Amino acid sequence: MPPTDFWQFPTIDPVILHIWGPIAIRWYGLAYIAGFAFAFWWGNRQAKRSDHWTKDQFSDLLFWCFLGVVLGGRIGYVLFYKFGSFIDNPLFLFQVFDGGMSFHGGLLGVIVAMFAYAKAKQRPVLQVGDFIAPLVPMGLFFGRLGNFINGELWGRVTDVPWAIVFPSGGPVPRHPSQLYEALLEGLLLFFIIWWFQKQPRGRGAISGLFLLGYGVARFVVEFFREPDAHLGLLSLGMSMGQWLTIPMILLGIGLLYRASQQQKVAQP
Repeated sequence: MPPTDFWQFPTIDPVILHIWGPIAIRWYGLAYIAGFAFAFWWGNRQAKRSDHWTKDQFSDLLFWCFLGVVLGGRIGYVLFYKFGSFIDNPLFLFQVFDGGMSFHGGLLGVIVAMFAYAKAKQRPVLQVGDFIAPLVPMGLFFGRLGNFINGELWGRVTDVPWAIVFPSGGPVPRHPSQLYEALLEGLLLFFIIWWFQKQPRGRGAISGLFLLGYGVARFVVEFFREPDAHLGLLSLGMSMGQWLTIPMILLGIGLLYRASQQQKVAQP
């Protein structure tokens, strides 16, 4: 089918409202707010039902994780995807108003924040991770919707009936890979974790399931997502996103196995 037979995605200004100078309300920023609002609500819900957490403790942890997401997401994006721009101009790291966040960098930032919080509060780090893991998928869901509205990070060229012609993606129809990610990494993973944690699990199991679930979902979707133009496909024909998910998948499997072994020992 010619491109005219596919849905032409409208050009949407990524800025919802200009406030002053470079300060503005953006669709992607709104997605972040929605993700943190959900995390705040669901985390308080978990704390109310937990014997190990209070609402005040959760609020403190959420602040640490917020810093980890923002700082890690930006630093990760620059190091993983725009390192050349950083070498040419180190101030590029601080040009946040031009956009650019990496989930893998944000995840590393959250992990650092969790370790720091666990050490400061003398808590087992996997206990912290198991509490935070269920809050992340819906943040991914809203973030990918933000990518879709911005018409960015689109998929590879295709002729499937639901393909979309994105203004910034040329005149060719593409996979709406942002929506694939929103559904798989976001909604589906959230409900899997929600179902999984209904039963008592060994420490680290929920963290492991999140890492494994996200890693597998992202690895699969990368086959439909257009590789970054300045990177292309790397060795073995895999994208940067796929290479970055492999350690997550392996660590997730390891944590799930460790938790299952602990659970067997704990059983009479």
